[in-house]
Amino acid sequence: MAERNSRAVRAAYLAALIQGLGVTWPVLSGLLLFKAGMGAIVGVIEGWGVWQGVYFAYITGLTIGYGDLSPRQALTRFLAVVIGFSGVLLTGLVAALAVKAIQAVPRPLSDNA
Repeated sequence: MAERNSRAVRAAYLAALIQGLGVTWPVLSGLLLFKAGMGAIVGVIEGWGVWQGVYFAYITGLTIGYGDLSPRQALTRFLAVVIGFSGVLLTGLVAALAVKAIQAVPRPLSDNA
């Protein structure tokens, strides 16, 4: 019985998460494209190439920051800060979707309520 209940909870959570992703997809995809575009610009300005710039943007935006690429010019450092803030926005949005999906899962009735 408990296994069936946990499957139902997981299914309800996944359904609510997918529904939330569907609603917020324009914002999510816009943030992802913005981050990739900013990374491409940084890569070209710094002479790394477009794909290295996109890699830099996602590593920076996810606040991983390996340190293998670091901007040297003032403009690209500023753009790195903008990329970082967009990463914080993206992370916050995904976390909010997860919390909203958890709240959408029906709670079983308990005898203590």
